Amino acid sequence: MKSKTRSIMQIVDEQARRWQLLKQEPKAETVAVSMVTVSREPGSGGRLIAKGLAEKLGLDLFHQEVIHEMAESAHVSTRLLDTLDEKGLNTLENWISSLVDSRHLWPDQYMQHLLKVIGTIGRHGRAVIVGRGANFVLPADKRLAVRIIAARELRIANVSRDFGVSRDEAKRRIMRTEADRRAFVRKYFYADIADPLNYELVINTGNMAMDQAVEVISCALQRHIR
Repeated sequence: MKSKTRSIMQIVDEQARRWQLLKQEPKAETVAVSMVTVSREPGSGGRLIAKGLAEKLGLDLFHQEVIHEMAESAHVSTRLLDTLDEKGLNTLENWISSLVDSRHLWPDQYMQHLLKVIGTIGRHGRAVIVGRGANFVLPADKRLAVRIIAARELRIANVSRDFGVSRDEAKRRIMRTEADRRAFVRKYFYADIADPLNYELVINTGNMAMDQAVEVISCALQRHIR
């Protein structure tokens, strides 16, 4: 556990240093939308699409596992908050208060940290966040919410191939992960993760190649900005 904690802290410290350096650079024209949130069905390729999008657009990439580890540590969330100036902190507090009030949330300690972590990333912008209900945290006018889906049979074949497991085991993994993600979003955001109304863009990778999906999201982001 200690080695994992050190790894997360290294990620946080490196990211914090990048944000500090960016604060010292001349201010470019502010872009209203520079965040992409990626929700995905297990085995649909959403993780690879998020990685490709971040590389194409030069955005920071935050995977679900990293966000989760950050949210579990009060020290980490405090370290991230230190990267914001007073205006940023006030805006973040308003975001969180508005979200809690509008959705009638009763956030536990984990949820409080999660809101701060995702909110801080959102304040800095220029990032792709995978999972953890980020589209329910960031204001709709500040992010492009994407949902990646595919037919279950295709997803089973993908998981079986990628992890070297039988189709039966791949199906069990998919069903377990789907149930966990549905339960997480329902518990913390009182929402249905699969409801297309929660996203600006839904992409079926059974009908679209990964590189095409990256291009579509990139174009949609540019139009969303305008």
